[in-house]
Amino acid sequence: MLKSRRQRLLPFFETHDLDLLLIEHPVNLRYLSGFSGSEGALLLSPEQGWFLCDSRYTVQAAQEVGDLCVIEQAQRQEGVAELVRQAGGCRLGFEASHTTVSNHQGLAARLPGVTLVGLGPELDAVRICKDASELGLLEQVAGLASASLESVLPLLQPGVREDEFALKLEFEMRRRGADGRGFDFIVASGVRGAMPHGRASDKAIQAGELVTIDFGAVQNGYHSDETVTVAVGTIDERQQRIYQAVLEAHDRAIAAVKPGISCRELDAQARDHIKEQGFGDYFGHGLGHGLGLDVHEKPVVSPRSEAVLEEGMVITIEPGIYIPGFGGVRIEDTVAVTADGCRLLTKVSKQLVIM
Repeated sequence: MLKSRRQRLLPFFETHDLDLLLIEHPVNLRYLSGFSGSEGALLLSPEQGWFLCDSRYTVQAAQEVGDLCVIEQAQRQEGVAELVRQAGGCRLGFEASHTTVSNHQGLAARLPGVTLVGLGPELDAVRICKDASELGLLEQVAGLASASLESVLPLLQPGVREDEFALKLEFEMRRRGADGRGFDFIVASGVRGAMPHGRASDKAIQAGELVTIDFGAVQNGYHSDETVTVAVGTIDERQQRIYQAVLEAHDRAIAAVKPGISCRELDAQARDHIKEQGFGDYFGHGLGHGLGLDVHEKPVVSPRSEAVLEEGMVITIEPGIYIPGFGGVRIEDTVAVTADGCRLLTKVSKQLVIM
């Protein structure tokens, strides 16, 4: 499986006339080698590969990186340079999107006469379509997170602080087997719901408020991402109208997901409906994003996206309305694109829940 993933990189060697390709970004390392540690390097030629790490990770790499030559090297960049010199490469590709200026300068200084060729987001895009193993892991972590929220949701009552609820949710995820939270949870109640990234605060939740909960777990390196908005006590007609507008936009977009639809067109399915309901000025972000080993991956689902959906992509659908001084609603599911539509990975019902 890992070898077949690395074969997806072969076109880069031809397109950019590369002799070698250097991978150091932890997410790409895990995808291409199986290594789950935080620091290492993968050097590839079209025919073979080497994995470099320091003594902290030698045993771990030997267990996780079974089909590559593992080399212990105290100074990783010097080890990479030595391998490049031994291999006789004169054009070395690197991850331009994940390499600092200082690291680039250090590598260039160690490799005079070697041309460093920066590869941008197209290199990360090799992860854009998930294989069967990845889809299984994504469905597993999404189900774990959904079940965790459903378990603790009854605790969302007037007087409970946003950060208290977020902590209980994180604990429940860990209790069910998550390696951790996928990102800082958003728990935004009342007027704070107008902040799309309103991380959980010490605000006490009040009766009559909508509460937006954006949450996710990470397990085996893969992330989940889901958002529910619930009502604590009775809410007014305007709050109900906003919720219904977002739910209908969410449902329309999910119904439109299929291979061949452009991400721009998919975004419009939700955005146009929100505009028709009179809330177009209050939906400022894109409809969604890819999900996998990173919380935010390609493709981007927005009015500016050039991407087209393909079978195997995993994306979020998360329309929202955010009205300053009043509050907001976001509803989000994660879906896997199938041959003729999509499959929901997240499991919490998106019908309005009144606590």
